[in-house]
Amino acid sequence: MVKTIGVIFLFLAVASSFGQPQRHYQVAVITGVKPHQTEINDPSGVTSYEVSLKAGEMVYVVLYTPPLGISTVKFAEGLNLLVDVGEKTISYNDLLGRTYESPILSRKPAEDVVKAR
Repeated sequence: MVKTIGVIFLFLAVASSFGQPQRHYQVAVITGVKPHQTEINDPSGVTSYEVSLKAGEMVYVVLYTPPLGISTVKFAEGLNLLVDVGEKTISYNDLLGRTYESPILSRKPAEDVVKAR
């Protein structure tokens, strides 16, 4: 009886994993961070950053708004992180496993960026 229940739970666990979309994470390197230019009349006072990420053969510029106004991203150039590149957003997880998304502002092949420097 115990074996039967164990097999049922195993089957349910495997079956439930098929219904969830699989994420395709890849390693990205933060290659640049600069403050995002906002409207002069923006009353919120929230600072956002344009973060450049090199993932694979592409360089993405995403709009990152730090939670609680923390500005540690200014010092993150050169760090690696796992990202899931979507059509219009890039998803990533924080240290606690919470998933965040940032909109992609631009994308270009990495070779174009190297030539421009």
